[in-house]
Amino acid sequence: MVFITILLGLLPSFLMVGLGGLIRNRLSANAWQGLDRLNFEILFPALIFVAASSRPIDLADMARIGPAVWTILLIALSVGFLARRFGPERFRDFAGAWQTAWRFNTALGFVAVETLHPAPVGELAVAVGMAIPMANLLAVTALSRGSGDWRQTVFKVATNPFLLASVSGVIVGVSGVSIPGPVLAPLEMLSRAAIPVALISVGATMNWGALARMTRFSAIIVATKLIVAPVAALILCLIFDPGEAIARTLILFAALPTASAAHVLAAGFGADRELAATLVAQSTLLAAASLPLWITVITVLF
Repeated sequence: MVFITILLGLLPSFLMVGLGGLIRNRLSANAWQGLDRLNFEILFPALIFVAASSRPIDLADMARIGPAVWTILLIALSVGFLARRFGPERFRDFAGAWQTAWRFNTALGFVAVETLHPAPVGELAVAVGMAIPMANLLAVTALSRGSGDWRQTVFKVATNPFLLASVSGVIVGVSGVSIPGPVLAPLEMLSRAAIPVALISVGATMNWGALARMTRFSAIIVATKLIVAPVAALILCLIFDPGEAIARTLILFAALPTASAAHVLAAGFGADRELAATLVAQSTLLAAASLPLWITVITVLF
């Protein structure tokens, strides 16, 4: 019964992804890229900032969440590397696919967290804020191997709008400062548009036939993201008992499918864009089954 309730809670979001698939030809590829850019630069940063700044944040919670999410990322990175011998011969092509084992879909995270009661939205914002720089730096480091000077790309990671919104939101949350209503209101309006725009765009750009192209290599990468990472998070929470809200946050964070734009970073470094895009689609489609299961586990145990 719990599983059905959670599945019904997530169903509208997956229907939005399906809607994107149905209307993908109504807009040009450039238009969809423009929507993605709008979400990346403005809408999602507003959502992350509002989520992080709208409630007080305990420094002790940050000290527990930060190392935990970094550990989860490193576990996924290490296990994902086991697929190396089954993957592309060229390391850069492998790295473009490998990154999908630890990167995460922020949009689905903020959708899924609302199915938990009480919803640890603030804790998830902190987790995202702590994880974004590490996840991107690991991906850039892997993709930059042997490609010369990657300082410019690291600079781009450091000025990532998600990162800047996370850090500034966490600073406001820690300080306890209240943002004036007239200033916060437009940010809240922008934040409400972020998730539907992101979900429709994911559906419009997804390769819906990707599951038919599952190989041993992609199975290892996708299983690392959807199974190994949340199992590791669950074990860490059972051992260290970080508290109910943080435990829920960490397991949900670990169970998210990979970042929907991972193939964009891969292409930017000259890696196999199609392979990365296929893994993104496989991870997202299979998460329609795995994510409700993990949320059920979270609800029952915590």
